[in-house]
Amino acid sequence: MTGLLAPETNLTPRHARIRNYVMCRPDHFEVSYSINPWMDPEKPIDKALATAQWENLRTLFAELGHYVQTIEPAPGLPDMVFAANGALVVDGKVLISRFRHPERQAEARFWAEWFRKRGYTEVVRAAFTSEGEGDYVTTGRAILAGNGFRSDPRSQAEAEALFGRPVTGLKLVDPRFYHLDTALAALDDEEIVYYPGAFDAESLRVLENLFPNALLADEEDALVFGLNLVSDGCNVILPEPATGLAAKLRARGFRTHHVDLSELLKAGGSVKCCTLEIRH
Repeated sequence: MTGLLAPETNLTPRHARIRNYVMCRPDHFEVSYSINPWMDPEKPIDKALATAQWENLRTLFAELGHYVQTIEPAPGLPDMVFAANGALVVDGKVLISRFRHPERQAEARFWAEWFRKRGYTEVVRAAFTSEGEGDYVTTGRAILAGNGFRSDPRSQAEAEALFGRPVTGLKLVDPRFYHLDTALAALDDEEIVYYPGAFDAESLRVLENLFPNALLADEEDALVFGLNLVSDGCNVILPEPATGLAAKLRARGFRTHHVDLSELLKAGGSVKCCTLEIRH
C-alpha cells in the first residue's frame, strides 16, 4: 500500500525535495552475532527475501525521483547493509563513523574509500565513537545527536566543528531504541516525529522547546521501527506495520509509502538504517 494521502483540504502544503542516497546491497547479510536487543543468531533469516525487500526500497526511491548510489558490500560485514551508520554527510563534508562494536569497525575503511574515490576532500574519521546517521539527525535548526548506547557525547563537539552547525545532544534511555534513528526522524527541515519513551526527561524538554509542534509516535509504532523512516518533505517511506503513525502523518499532509523490511528488522534495522543521505 503506497502513496496514501489524507483527504482533508486544509493541510499544510508539502513539497518533496530530490535527495541523494547511498545504499548497500545485503549480499552478505546474516545475523551471526548480537549487538542490539533485536538480534538473535538462533532465529533463521532468509537472505533472498532480505535482498528482495531491499531492492523494493531502492526501486521506490527511484520511482519518487531520488538519486540512489551504492557501495560495494564487503564479505564478513553483514551489517554493512545499514548504510546510514557509515557516515554523516552535510554540506559536502563527511564524518566517517567510529563504530562501538568490533564486529562493525572494519566498515569505516570502506566508507572512507568510497567518498575519497568520488572526490570528497573533507573526509574525517571520527575521533570518538559515533555511528553516522544512526545517531545524527539533520534538521534546519540543529543536528540532533543521540547518545546513551552507541555514540560518545564527546563526538558532538567534533561534528559541530566540522560542519559549522549547532549540534544538540539527546540521551536515549531504552535499549530497544539504541540509535537515534530508531526513535526520531526528520520529516522536513523544521518538523520532526519522535517517540517520547526513548528519551530522558532533559532531552524531552529540549525537544519540546526546539520542536513544539513535533509529531509524537506511540510505543506500538516505535516497536515496529515506524520511526526508522525516510522523508523527502512530502513522501514518507516507513515500515508496513506502522499504520497508526502513517495515519498521523497523512493527517498532517504527508504522503505515506509502506515497505516490508521484516527480514532486515531481525538485525535491528529498517528504512532509514538502509539509507545514507548525502547533503551537498
